[in-house]
Amino acid sequence: MNRKAKNAQQIKAEAKRIGFLSCGISKAEFLEEEAPRLEKWLNQNMHGEMKYMENHFDKRLDPTKLVEGSKSVISLLLNYYPSETQKDPNAPKISKYAYGADYHFVIKDKLKQLLYFIQEEIGDIHGRAFVDSAPVLDKAWAARSGLGWIGKNSNLLTQQIGSFYFIAELIVDLELEYDTPVTDHCGTCTACIDACPTQAIVEPYVVDGSKCISYFTIELKSELPESYKGRFDNWMFGCDVCQDVCPWNRFSKPHSEPLFHPKPELLEMSKKDWEEITQEVFSKVFQKSAVKRTKFSGLNRNIKFLKDE
Repeated sequence: MNRKAKNAQQIKAEAKRIGFLSCGISKAEFLEEEAPRLEKWLNQNMHGEMKYMENHFDKRLDPTKLVEGSKSVISLLLNYYPSETQKDPNAPKISKYAYGADYHFVIKDKLKQLLYFIQEEIGDIHGRAFVDSAPVLDKAWAARSGLGWIGKNSNLLTQQIGSFYFIAELIVDLELEYDTPVTDHCGTCTACIDACPTQAIVEPYVVDGSKCISYFTIELKSELPESYKGRFDNWMFGCDVCQDVCPWNRFSKPHSEPLFHPKPELLEMSKKDWEEITQEVFSKVFQKSAVKRTKFSGLNRNIKFLKDE
């Protein structure tokens, strides 16, 4: 086995040991196919008020502009599928990824561990860890690394696992053996397109972010549009509809990351509890949660919007 292959194997074994679901590696180079798609998506204003999506266009498409001398993109998946969900079927819903501790911190620590391992075991390697926090096209890199294919709902899908996982990457200046993409297994299925409450999947593989419930409940800072009343399917933070209906998610298995376990109160709270939530309860339940992004005022706005439907 050559050195590139041996190093790649070592990295994948360590990623598994740290708790990642899977690891794939691709060459750090310009994303030629994605460039026109991203440009078109931005030109059609499908990013709504997410103006940050317009920044660093070149960096989004070329990792060598993010990490000097980079040779490889190591893509990693971390499972977040919960073993139980909210108890009250009438309670406003929270996206499963936000049940436990904020994933940014959990994954960043694991990535640092992996980078440290690479430096200790392989040599003087430089790199940067990315978790949703810089202009990196996570799903495109994961697909290139053979970890899955990008489905009609624009999520990364994996045959044995589904799509309830986070994607992160290490971009490093080390040449490795590269993986190859897998084929698309969506076939003629349109479950996600048919089920989207706001018709945000405007055509297969294209999501209009400005129509997505996740965008409205998290990213949008102004008032929620009246024209969407009655179409939020009771989601107060994020939305899992296009994942819940995806046939590949029949294979989802609960995660084993203690930090992703929700506070018991979160699962126990009734519809009434949510409608009467106070700043104090919000701070307690979402102490280290990604839900803090929308702030108490934002969550309250979302709950009120659902209540008035």
